[in-house]
Amino acid sequence: MEYRQLGNTGMKVSELCFGALPMGPRQKNLDVDTCTRIIKRALEGGVNFIDTAQIYETYEPIRRAVHAYDGELIIATKATAATYEDMERAIQEAREKLELDYIHIFHLHAARATERIFEERSGALRCLLDAREKGLIGAVGISTHGVAAVRKAATEKEIDVIFPLVNIKGMGIIDGSRADMLAAIAAAVAAGKGVYLMKALAGGNLLDNYQEAIDFARRVPGIAAVAVGMVSEAEVDYNLRYFNGEDPGKIEIAAKEFAVVETVCSGDGACLKACTNDAITLVNGKARINRAKCLLCGYCTEVCPQFAIRMI
Repeated sequence: MEYRQLGNTGMKVSELCFGALPMGPRQKNLDVDTCTRIIKRALEGGVNFIDTAQIYETYEPIRRAVHAYDGELIIATKATAATYEDMERAIQEAREKLELDYIHIFHLHAARATERIFEERSGALRCLLDAREKGLIGAVGISTHGVAAVRKAATEKEIDVIFPLVNIKGMGIIDGSRADMLAAIAAAVAAGKGVYLMKALAGGNLLDNYQEAIDFARRVPGIAAVAVGMVSEAEVDYNLRYFNGEDPGKIEIAAKEFAVVETVCSGDGACLKACTNDAITLVNGKARINRAKCLLCGYCTEVCPQFAIRMI
């Protein structure tokens, strides 16, 4: 496993980052014991970097795996909080649920962010900066799908880490093209920011071209890691082999998709606003998901008051 410096943070992370979203309630909804075994498998294979979030609800299996492991680990989490008080609660929740005094990286969770993100969520940002000063967190970051937000973050001296979306097809990028995002990432790297990537497989849409898609992400100049979601020990082993330069062999990966239960859907349109990739439309008063555009981020599931969006 290759380990790289994460910008100017002083942290050294494994090139393969364990993405905790898919195993949690938003997607596969695996039980805690199974999730714990999967994380442990990754750590035993050399992964030292885990990415999660308050809304992923995966702190418990991470806590179990982390406290059963003797090596040094880097934990990144994030919160959608906009105010100082809400971000303060999010930091405290992470520290308590993970049973850690110190969180290495804490992001503003801001998928649809624009260049005004640091003004719009100035309270939350101020809280993160104070927490870094107090030694509660190590680095302040932003997790986003937007080109403008990455460009802005590259110029903000207080931002240490950027977690942007990019993939070989450019799927899911907001307010720009793949080339625009790559240029923004290059500016961030040049500014000394730690950069690691999300959605290299576009939420599973690029699984049929796994090697090409992962190679593209790994070759983005200056990035430290690629976050990959894994929902079985077999998937962990497959990714470990590939990132270690070995023949990964073959693996059967079950297709996943979100579907709308039309008898439950009220057609209120909340999911349309939450979707970061314009994958949802209203047809005859009911939400409909375009699988070819869906990134399986799960943001739509959170806002649906009827819980009409289910993973199948």
